[in-house]
Amino acid sequence: MSTEVVVTGLGAVTPLGGDVASTWQGLLDGRSGITTLDDPQYEDFPVRLASPAAVDPAELLPKATARKLDRTQQFALVAAREAWNDSGLAGVEGTDAAVPGERLGVSIGSCLSGAASLFQTWDTLRAKGPRYVSPFTAGRILPDAAASWVGLEFGAKAVLETPEAACATGNDALRRGAELIRAGKADVVIAGGTDAMVHPFVVAAFVSMRALSRRNDEPEFAARPFTRTRDGFVLGEGATIMVLESAAHAAKRGARVYARLAGVGYSADSHDFAQPDPTGAGQAAAIREAMTDAGLESQQITHINAHAASTPQGDLTESIAIRSVLGAHTDKVVVTAPKSNMGHLMAAAGAAESMAAVLALYHRVVPPTLNQDDYDDEIALDIAVKPRELPEDGELAALSNSFGLGGHNVVLAFRTA
Repeated sequence: MSTEVVVTGLGAVTPLGGDVASTWQGLLDGRSGITTLDDPQYEDFPVRLASPAAVDPAELLPKATARKLDRTQQFALVAAREAWNDSGLAGVEGTDAAVPGERLGVSIGSCLSGAASLFQTWDTLRAKGPRYVSPFTAGRILPDAAASWVGLEFGAKAVLETPEAACATGNDALRRGAELIRAGKADVVIAGGTDAMVHPFVVAAFVSMRALSRRNDEPEFAARPFTRTRDGFVLGEGATIMVLESAAHAAKRGARVYARLAGVGYSADSHDFAQPDPTGAGQAAAIREAMTDAGLESQQITHINAHAASTPQGDLTESIAIRSVLGAHTDKVVVTAPKSNMGHLMAAAGAAESMAAVLALYHRVVPPTLNQDDYDDEIALDIAVKPRELPEDGELAALSNSFGLGGHNVVLAFRTA
């Protein structure tokens, strides 16, 4: 498509830090945000692992604002404020370079918006009755609440999007944001994912599904993608938001550009709700489409930020998909898996991992993947086990893979600015 989309702002709250800088440094340092849950509610759970955010978002917001929002929306608003300031748009308000509300959109999704508020309100209702239910409850639990609160914060009037694609939601929100700009609907879109699902109800649901790692005694080693001993993902929380902008609008105001969001690809497996198609055909189709959309050939791909949730079938399927598309070039592509550091941030995962791919291109270094002491040779990918420098000169391209329960496949292709 003719309209070029660029990334001009980044914001994050993750298990590695309360902002982008601390999260990125944590990835480079090979630090783990995974810990043991010491809350008595989890005492009898077979899984007592999680990756909680490094900071409480409520402490980063005015009390009057925080009490209106669920933790999910708090994460989104904190990350969106950082991304907006990082983009430089806050500094041009009131000038010719400012983006009018009619040209500003929002695309932010979550897998289970307002979960904590929903359960808390139900407990209050049963214990005390309807008179004690907060008047803010509806605004906390609606699926569109994160996008709506961010839209209100920045005066977005072009569109509010609330995508939901399970674990691929963050990348799907970025995809939709890019397509809004390409379609001429907006000049700037605030896009990403947010979730706060570290809750006994959610943990119990995934325990029953046998989807979570059970390495309770060694939490920092629990998330181990691409290894023979991988046994499930670790549930995390947080948000990552990007400011996407048309290249023309960014150039008009002299904005710093991190990277170009050059291509999007998406597909569906229609195979099984919990397991990907083992042939990797659906994932390969999304990878191929993203590359085609970005005008990329296999030999131009430098780096892949993998979905790699540390599940036995999921990691293998992703490797099959990658190899089927890249062919002989596969061994020249550096792969990393941030879920080894941060756990699975659910709707925020894809956005956080795309942010890591963008920063890898911008700084020309790929962060390591943790816990690669028992590599599964069947994976057959070049996994970074320490920070890997990328070529200093020339254009680079990276893919960010995101695959969700139910068969959602969303892949984004980034190119250096």
